[in-house]
Amino acid sequence: MNREPVPVNPLLHVWSTPYGLPPFADVKAEHFLPAFEVALAVHLQELETIAACVELANFENTLLAFDESGRLRSQIELLFNNLTSSETSPELQAVERALAPRLAAHENAIYMNAALFSRIDTIRLVERVHLDFVRAGAQLPQASRAHYAQVTEELASLYAAFGQNVLADESSFVMELKGESDLAGLPGFLRASAAAAAQQRGLSDGSFALTLSPSMAEPFLTFSSRRDLRETLWRARVSRGAHAGAHDNRPIAARIMVLRQEQAALHGYASYADYELVDRMAENTHAVVDLLTKAWEPAKAKAEQDRLELVAMARQLGEPVALEAWDWRYLAEKVRQKKYDLNDAEVKPYFALDNMVQAMFDCAQRLFGITFVEQMGHTLYHPDARLWEVRGREGALIGIFIGDNFARASKRSGAWMSVFRSQSGHNGGTLPIVINNNNFAKASPTLLSFDDVRTLFHEFGHGLHGLLSQARYERLAGTSVLRDYVELPSQIFENWAEQEEVLLKHARHCETGEVIPAAVLAKLKSAKLFNQAWFTVQYVGPALIDMALHALPNGTSVDLDAFEAQQRARIGVPDDIGLRHHLSHFQHLFTGPGYAAGYYVYMWAEVLEADGFEAFEEAGNVFDTATAERLLSHVYSAGNTVEPAAGFRAFRGRDPRVEPMLRKRGLM
Repeated sequence: MNREPVPVNPLLHVWSTPYGLPPFADVKAEHFLPAFEVALAVHLQELETIAACVELANFENTLLAFDESGRLRSQIELLFNNLTSSETSPELQAVERALAPRLAAHENAIYMNAALFSRIDTIRLVERVHLDFVRAGAQLPQASRAHYAQVTEELASLYAAFGQNVLADESSFVMELKGESDLAGLPGFLRASAAAAAQQRGLSDGSFALTLSPSMAEPFLTFSSRRDLRETLWRARVSRGAHAGAHDNRPIAARIMVLRQEQAALHGYASYADYELVDRMAENTHAVVDLLTKAWEPAKAKAEQDRLELVAMARQLGEPVALEAWDWRYLAEKVRQKKYDLNDAEVKPYFALDNMVQAMFDCAQRLFGITFVEQMGHTLYHPDARLWEVRGREGALIGIFIGDNFARASKRSGAWMSVFRSQSGHNGGTLPIVINNNNFAKASPTLLSFDDVRTLFHEFGHGLHGLLSQARYERLAGTSVLRDYVELPSQIFENWAEQEEVLLKHARHCETGEVIPAAVLAKLKSAKLFNQAWFTVQYVGPALIDMALHALPNGTSVDLDAFEAQQRARIGVPDDIGLRHHLSHFQHLFTGPGYAAGYYVYMWAEVLEADGFEAFEEAGNVFDTATAERLLSHVYSAGNTVEPAAGFRAFRGRDPRVEPMLRKRGLM
């Protein structure tokens, strides 16, 4: 009897690719479900072996074995998560929806395994893994565990749905620009990006189109003299996830809040914020609100002064003087051009993407002695992705870096770092494979705003955190640190993007090759604090609303629109500035628990990085060898092997101070 050959699943075979990369060319969406079935079963069997061990629990037979388990599952899951973020498809999204509750159930099976936890519970010195178990419900009464499992599994499905809904609204939006009047005010780089976007969306030759990608939307709001089109685009951005119908995120977020409050109550906390902040440097809501308020009130006061200049400019241009949120960027750019003789369209030709990538590599080499060597010819998941070998001071291969910098409809918005494989001491040491994602508008050449440059350096700072990690155990490696500490390595690295010696070397005109003129650098420096009040209000407003939302007492129902409106009024969000994120598309909060009651972490880390960078300035050299070595040893390489506050003190020599952050934002 002839039998059909069993299809080969590349996810379940040894990846004999260069560097152990995933076999991108061979993997299809239909491979993931059967691969996960095998990998999850293998993982559970590994854990049962640990739990059933008859020897007295010790580090080697329990914690080390736990750290070594689940390698197949982790390998497949990292690939799957990266693909669903960077290069998704309807088929992958269907698998994502099916897998979300299944993976949550698997987590419950791990962390509610009483026999396994009883062994770990005897080894209390291993704080992190023990806390993972406790926070995942290991110490809940037996009667509560089934309900807790239902809560976490439903949350996983809701998180996936929320992210997919935002992507659906973003990928379906296109605003075609018809004729020269629609292009009024747009500089050449933005016209080139709009032409490329039209081509990607299949519009006719010679067409121009806008998407909701920040690298297109924000320049359009800055330069377009068509106030009506600015309003259309602004409204499309803020209403993502807030349209009645299949992609409405408001009931999803409300349900997430119900479940999070149940989760907190089961753990014995009065609110979800209390539950989350136990595992943060901030420790309580008071500390968070206190920090945010120190920036919020001065920022609003400074914005009132800035508004006077914008109103005067509007009057001069014949624009309405009753400002709206879609006016601020446009008028601020006009004021900046007049006040500092600085035009973003004049500056961007000096910030070609390829040059700025080399700038960040150069800074990493000068600080940490590592080099990046691009390798061509490797099959990755998309043609836009590029791969570099990362080599240490002695030339040894220490990691692989993948850069994926362009926006596309199959990729979620924003910028982020991830890994295909984490650094660890497993099996003699693993080679980290780190990826940075950005969403720059593709053009030839791709030109960046200075904000884009900072974003590029920011994500690369996260990338370095993963590449330079020297932890023995994967749970403590790289970016596996407290959420309000994880942004320190990324935000401190942004400082090198602003250094004159870096820009004089790498900021060259895309057409002439001319080095950025000293006069332009002087203008950039003098304008550094311009409009910082607007940026601060845009960020701190959502951070305060996030904290207020998650600090609601358990059992409090939430109408998302009403709550946001109430909070805007309570804290006094200026209508003509608005918020960077609205709750219906606030993916930091609702696509997972990582930043829930945690959007504040960027400012918390900014306190650390602003104070930390002053160590280089005090040394008189932004590439000072001794200071860089301390930063490497106590921050980038340490992972979570030391308590964050102790790590910062070892680097800085003292606790952080808030004043450098306030000075950096021009708020004191």
